[in-house]
Amino acid sequence: MITMTGKLMSRGQRLGCVLALSVLALFLRGVPWARALDNGLAMTPTMGWLHWERFMCNIDCKEEPDSCVSEQLFMQMADLMVSDGWKDAGYQYICIDDCWMASTRDSNGNLQADPMRFPGGIRRLANYVHSKGLKLGIYADVGNKTCAGYPGSFGYYDIDAKTFADWGVDLLKFDGCYCDSLEHLADGYKQMSLALNRTSRSIVYSCEWPLYMWPFRKPNYTEIRQYCNHWRNFGDIFDSWQSVKSILDWSSSNQDTIVDVAGPGGWNDPDMLVIGNYGLSWDQQVTQMALWAIMAAPLLMSNDLRHISPQAKVLLQNKYVIAINQDPLGKQGYRLRKEDNFEVWERPLSSLAWAVAIRNLLEIGGPRSHTISVVFLGRSVACNPACLITQLLPVKKELGLFEWTSTLKTRINPTGTVLLQIKKPS
Repeated sequence: MITMTGKLMSRGQRLGCVLALSVLALFLRGVPWARALDNGLAMTPTMGWLHWERFMCNIDCKEEPDSCVSEQLFMQMADLMVSDGWKDAGYQYICIDDCWMASTRDSNGNLQADPMRFPGGIRRLANYVHSKGLKLGIYADVGNKTCAGYPGSFGYYDIDAKTFADWGVDLLKFDGCYCDSLEHLADGYKQMSLALNRTSRSIVYSCEWPLYMWPFRKPNYTEIRQYCNHWRNFGDIFDSWQSVKSILDWSSSNQDTIVDVAGPGGWNDPDMLVIGNYGLSWDQQVTQMALWAIMAAPLLMSNDLRHISPQAKVLLQNKYVIAINQDPLGKQGYRLRKEDNFEVWERPLSSLAWAVAIRNLLEIGGPRSHTISVVFLGRSVACNPACLITQLLPVKKELGLFEWTSTLKTRINPTGTVLLQIKKPS
């Protein structure tokens, strides 16, 4: 039996137009998506705010009242989500991570919030968040304890699902610490999914199931998609460029496994947006926003909305980039090519449009030029016979009309990314 205690990982020739469109149709039909979790939720990637990366497990409200995990913190973030335009931009969920619980269950075996930090309990907080037109997410664990050592849900799946539904919770992030076997891990994730559906409340189910499977065996993503709305594959994101790079490298290296399974109702989750914090340069923040949009990732910010720079706020609320992330076709993007220390990623969009991200991998020197023939983009059909290209990031500008035989030249800062949208001419 495999014991897992704690985190296992840190938290050419021109083709005729008719032929090209036929290729596109075949591609978009592609490999059929696996059957999704049948709860009608997360038809586009989830958007919201999650406390963990920025605030972690700070429970010292006496010394740090403005940054501890408390009712006050989430109410303040809910207020700002409305007043500062986050809700209007599409961010909807206020999500609690680990460390919200009391150290023990109540006498009836129910989870309870820490009474000092959440004096009104989770129900009052949910009511407050709902009054703002937002939704509340909460955290629990499939094992005997959460990663921070609070009560886990093993043996209590139905009870905890009912508790969350009674409180008015709208999303559950279900972690995988302190689970004693891979069999119990898989069974627990399935049981909680079924228990949530039995409550008849609409609760988005965010799993970390494959994250804990990967060290031992390749996850069955067809099965995971049947039970989860999104799922973590890789370790916790940190507020650092090395962390973001590691996630992008893992995602591209494993894209043959993970890309085709994603779609409406079920998404690969590369973890939180750390834009607006301390660890990323401006170009690196642009890269994270662009690539998370290409990857159809849940956009769950972890930052302090009370103290975010205007520049970071504009980036996170960029309606054109968000529209790519939320595109209703629901196809995840992928890395097309890597050469000369550049990467080209692309994603098919609705209305025969495409998104393309070109990333400068170098971390030395100055801006570098990259030239690509547009014939190679969008499975060789995006610009056949012509296309309109708009640069969305780092700044928005119309690049104009390109024919199938044209080349596209960009200039990109070290660690930076240019995000493009390609459309058919009107």
